[in-house]
Amino acid sequence: MNVEQFLAKADELHDGEMKEIQLGEITVLLVRVDGEFHAYWPSCPHHGAPLAEGLLHDGHIRCPWHQSVFDARSGELIEPPSLDLLPHFEVRSDGQNVYAQIPADLTELRPPPMAHHNPAADGRTFVIVGSGAAGVLAAETLRTIGYKGGLFVLTNDPDKPYDRTVLSKKYMGNPDKSIPLLRKGDLHAAHDIEIVHGWQLARVDHERKTVTSTDGRTMSYDRLLLATGGTPRTLDVPGQDLDHVFLLRSHQDAKRIRWVAGESKTAVVVGSSFIGMEVAASLTHRGLKVHVVAPESEPFASSLGPDVGAMLRSVHADQGVTFHLGHTVAHFEGPGRLRTVVLDSGERIDAGLAVIGVGVRPATDYETGLERRGDGSFVVDSHLRAAEDVYVAGDIASFPDWRTGEPLRIEHWRVAQQLGRVAAFNMADRPTEYLGVPFFWTNQYKLNVQYVGHARDWDDFVVEGSIDDQEFVGWYVKDGRVRAAAGSGCDRKMGAAAEVLNDRELYDLDTVRERVERILSAVTV
Repeated sequence: MNVEQFLAKADELHDGEMKEIQLGEITVLLVRVDGEFHAYWPSCPHHGAPLAEGLLHDGHIRCPWHQSVFDARSGELIEPPSLDLLPHFEVRSDGQNVYAQIPADLTELRPPPMAHHNPAADGRTFVIVGSGAAGVLAAETLRTIGYKGGLFVLTNDPDKPYDRTVLSKKYMGNPDKSIPLLRKGDLHAAHDIEIVHGWQLARVDHERKTVTSTDGRTMSYDRLLLATGGTPRTLDVPGQDLDHVFLLRSHQDAKRIRWVAGESKTAVVVGSSFIGMEVAASLTHRGLKVHVVAPESEPFASSLGPDVGAMLRSVHADQGVTFHLGHTVAHFEGPGRLRTVVLDSGERIDAGLAVIGVGVRPATDYETGLERRGDGSFVVDSHLRAAEDVYVAGDIASFPDWRTGEPLRIEHWRVAQQLGRVAAFNMADRPTEYLGVPFFWTNQYKLNVQYVGHARDWDDFVVEGSIDDQEFVGWYVKDGRVRAAAGSGCDRKMGAAAEVLNDRELYDLDTVRERVERILSAVTV
């Protein structure tokens, strides 16, 4: 039974404003758009970020932490990483006051409505290879937009689909943390999304429209999505096959690392980009003495630049991490399991485990007959089509940047989700171009750094605020145009930056700043 409760005076909320309303133990997010009121659960379904600290702009709500985007009029999902819609409350206004119907069975989750398999309505079979970010969101999107044919997700991962971004963060740093499943319960099975485990793709036969596994099983498809993700790069140095020398890609990898960390005092992390530095922070949190070995002069130098990298290095150093920058691993020593990591300088580091985090390569070591780039990724058009009835999404897709026409391959969870979503629309005969803007984040201890846009290189890096104080937004400028932004401690401004970078034009820095400030000035805090 619903209970109607008073929320606010109608004139307390201006058009284009949102605010939290406390109703005893319940908090409601009240939104006013085009003169109409809407009420929602106040937290992002993804990781619980307070949406009132985010951005309401152009009829949508942008999460402050990971930039999920929701329709402000309906709560429907516009952009991941959230998989769910915003739970909403029925609202009534008499012109003076605003009221909401609060249900007794209040829930924080609102999964999107999905179709079921109905072969009489659609006799086709769609096959998705890969159960990561791109594959799962593609499968759910197909059912959400009404696809009723057969739907199979083939995966070599033994676990149910899970959030890979958490493995190097909270999961690694907390021995009691359970596997971060994307969906609890049986939502996929209930909507006839059949996940087939133990499937390693060997080849695709375009003429017969079949996929074959390495153990000889074959499945036919009408349309196919390849979303096989990445494979961790190795060092190719002596001793890499010793016990307690790890790569990190899967839940099984993270579980083994976490178990060995509980018996170790010292760890060596090889690599100073996202996975490496997040693992370093997590293992330090576990109480290990951590050494980071990398050839760069600063962590994140190639992606975020040396200034931001220096700040992040300082954050880690303050936690006791020792850096060996400008160096590489010569070999690992045993016997049997890792005892010592030997650097190219001859320095020896005694360690109970080592984690190699030097990037990934596209997991495309199977036969497809598709056009590839030099890195092994598949070439796709703006609709993510690689061949007739074959689509590609995630880490293995080389897609055109709609802003510049340059080929892009982005290795991040949210981009993979965006690509999977777009691929699903096209598979279901709803032509959709990928017009998204990359966004990624990293957590280092209590510090969160966000990045929106894409800048392979840049001519200038212009900072507003203070990098040393960990409260800044930095603009990456190439050929006089802003290509990307990075920031910390400025979530709402980074949200505004995403709004501007989503425009169909690249702007100069003055124009970007002016447009960002215009968006922020419309926000009532």
